[in-house]
Amino acid sequence: MPTRTRFTIWRPLATAAVTLLLAAFLTPATASAAGTARTRESLPRYSYADAVREAVWVDTGLDGDGDGRTDRVAVDIVRPREPAAQGRKVPVIMDASPYYSCCGRGNESQKKTYDADGHVVQMPLFYDNYFVPRGYAVVGVDLAGTNRSDGCVDVGGRSDVLSAKAVVDWLNGRARAYTTRTGTERARATWTDGRTGMIGKSWDGTIANGVAATGVRGLRTIVPISAISSWYDYYFQQGAPLYDSGPEWLSDYVDSPEARARCAAVQQRLVDGAPRTGDLTALWAERDYVKDAAKVRASVFLVHGMQDLNVRTKHLGQWWEALADHGVRRKIWLSQTGHVDPFDFRRAAWVDTLHRWFDHELLGYDNGVDREPMADVERHPDQWVTSATWPPRGTTATTLRPAPGGEAGVGTLGLRRAPGTETFTDDPALDETDWAAHLDRSTPEKAGFLTAPLTRDLRLAGSPSVTVTATPTTATAHLSAVLVDVGPDTIRDYAASGEGITTLTDRTCWGASTPGDSACFKEAAAKTADVGATVVSRGWADLGTSGNPGHGVPLTPGRAYTLTVDLAATDHVVPKGHRLALIVAGTDRDLIDPPADRPTLTLDLARTSARVPLVGGPAAFARATGKHPAAPFAPTGVAEPRTAPRVP
Repeated sequence: MPTRTRFTIWRPLATAAVTLLLAAFLTPATASAAGTARTRESLPRYSYADAVREAVWVDTGLDGDGDGRTDRVAVDIVRPREPAAQGRKVPVIMDASPYYSCCGRGNESQKKTYDADGHVVQMPLFYDNYFVPRGYAVVGVDLAGTNRSDGCVDVGGRSDVLSAKAVVDWLNGRARAYTTRTGTERARATWTDGRTGMIGKSWDGTIANGVAATGVRGLRTIVPISAISSWYDYYFQQGAPLYDSGPEWLSDYVDSPEARARCAAVQQRLVDGAPRTGDLTALWAERDYVKDAAKVRASVFLVHGMQDLNVRTKHLGQWWEALADHGVRRKIWLSQTGHVDPFDFRRAAWVDTLHRWFDHELLGYDNGVDREPMADVERHPDQWVTSATWPPRGTTATTLRPAPGGEAGVGTLGLRRAPGTETFTDDPALDETDWAAHLDRSTPEKAGFLTAPLTRDLRLAGSPSVTVTATPTTATAHLSAVLVDVGPDTIRDYAASGEGITTLTDRTCWGASTPGDSACFKEAAAKTADVGATVVSRGWADLGTSGNPGHGVPLTPGRAYTLTVDLAATDHVVPKGHRLALIVAGTDRDLIDPPADRPTLTLDLARTSARVPLVGGPAAFARATGKHPAAPFAPTGVAEPRTAPRVP
């Protein structure tokens, strides 16, 4: 059956008509000069088929591969031809990625393709198709060590970040570029005004975070999607290993074949600097962008899936809070998906919002996007709400305390401190789904604590934490802390292969096409699951880091240790009739690696608590948790997280 192509128009016809009428009276030069006062939307007035396609190699000033000459990174450019001919300059949308040749970008794994002259034919994703006709240049940067670039991949370090920063510098006249990889003919970016916005999902968005954290001038905005804010927190959480390998595996995964041959020394430095002990080292400090949030000049539009088990929302939470502390202008979208691009879970609204964001940030158009609510949150599949600020005003960290219940391991959760203990034994064969399914029963591998059924909705928004005082029986122990919404719901099936979406066969088109670069992409729809319990937030830690978060030590069996476990950022409403639960357990299978031993841990409940950001604070919790008859308990969750290797 032939593929049916569907074209989508999402702007109100009246608005489009007014804008087109305005365009009829303004030449492109006049419209540009009118700027914020008269132009609300950039229009597709330029030819995509006739766009300039060129490649330059920017000198990074680094010699990552140690060959005695500075590395050059390949920069592929697609830009409208007409503005330069009219003496006008254009802003830049830039995606710096390690994936353009090894793995591809987007839901259809698109790679760059080239013509016989080495000029890009297909630039992955829709950005060039859509934005080049609207007067933007789109730039795809091969990170050092990938595709057509010199150097070596160093997984979020100086080479990764500074190779992309050098391109921003070149766009602003502060760095050198050449027309070939090894030649001496200079290339100058005379066609741009230097105003640059960086965008990208996962590793690409991570580089945007890193470049913004250098404070480079000319970078006006970044749009990091499911991005890392600190590489230590990608591989470990508070000493607990999240993967059974380190950054050297990821470097080898994306290195070009020739880079693998020349980058052995870099690979070894990654091994040596990232010990599997989980200790914080100089390597991790270099790859922590949160500490440099004060340098960020760019505005930030963050997008993240709240059930992303690849780049967990701890990255989102700590970056967002650091940016807020330093007054960075921000916007945020939070979906129910896993590691998924908004183009595949909210396409029309995403293209429209991104268009207006770039128009405002890079062209200076007063289109009102900066006055819209700060946050869009997916409350149910394809059902979105907004918040004027995020977390919402009135959100207060509320201390919830566990108490013993009628049987071992099945306790209550409330506002009052209670004496008592609970004991569990680490079982690496089980995970958070297993624990949530048995919250009403005493099982040896977890301790669970539940509120009464709520009399009204209770909203969590922000980054929770759980402080645990635990006595281990062994010299090593890992802890998991999980918040759960206990009650029936239909959610995006984030544990399935699509992480909350299903890819369809129909295509919709977003911009102009050429024979070598189609603007038409497969549509996607929500993939849902009916559940009896939903994990709201989770976090992990090595109990041996209780005395020093940067260095774990062997535990003394029989001694009590107190540790605060950071949980992932979230925005979730526990509905009336549901219960909020706290689970404390050991290894969360497939999400952290088990410790060397299999400990039994005893919790001191009087010294154990959860700090939960609740809208309305303690008063809202008290109102929602009066006395009620017991509700039937039959939780079922999504499937266990997939065990396939993850890459950011």
